[in-house]
Amino acid sequence: MNAGTWFVQLNAWQVMALGLAFFGALYLLGGLGMTWLTRALSRRGMGRPLDTRPLKPDQLRREWRQSLHSVLIFGTGMIVPWGFLQLGWAHLAPTASAGRIALEIVALMIWNDVHFWINHRLLHTRSLVRFHGDHHRSVVTTPWSTYSFHPIEALMLGNVILLPMVVHDFCFWSLAAVPVLSLLLNVIGHSNYDFFPHVSNTHALAASRRHHLHHARPAGNYGFALAFMDRIMRTQVTTDTVPAARSAR
Repeated sequence: MNAGTWFVQLNAWQVMALGLAFFGALYLLGGLGMTWLTRALSRRGMGRPLDTRPLKPDQLRREWRQSLHSVLIFGTGMIVPWGFLQLGWAHLAPTASAGRIALEIVALMIWNDVHFWINHRLLHTRSLVRFHGDHHRSVVTTPWSTYSFHPIEALMLGNVILLPMVVHDFCFWSLAAVPVLSLLLNVIGHSNYDFFPHVSNTHALAASRRHHLHHARPAGNYGFALAFMDRIMRTQVTTDTVPAARSAR
């Protein structure tokens, strides 16, 4: 029995339990791993912290509390793609070569950037910005800021695979890779660490700096890991456009 068949044959309660364990483990391992990595790199003089100001007294507790809500939404929300499969609205490819899986993952991650830009831009509109304020309370970001969302924001960002599932029969492992890679890239973006100080702001390796600049000047840099949506939509933020009083954020 392949993984896709096994997943479809689970019942609703098993799917939600699996989702909670999956997203909980992702968040815990991602947060702990990035905390350890940035401290290790800093001790060796590799890269540099982006903002050295102390955290607000209650920041970590707030981030953990809000992240628990997001894990609950993402985890139990796995019942939605499972439901699509049960209803026949989507199907999984029964078999797939390594090359096909790799291409599907690339396509899904490009879509992830487009989906994130659209939803992130909407969250900065007058109608929805109140739901995004919880995330921006972390002015000095930490790896634990990654899932620190209002539930509405979690719902908006958590539906990324639904449209692709309807238009193409993906391999189970291609779809499963999306939250893993998304968490990895998101935790890098919130690490408050410049891993490659000498590359430009638009470079693929400058994602943490771009998101750091977004927290400094929220009206721009709405993209996820890549910079192409901000270039296309002309929403890039550079160090020259960040007000001097807030440039350390």
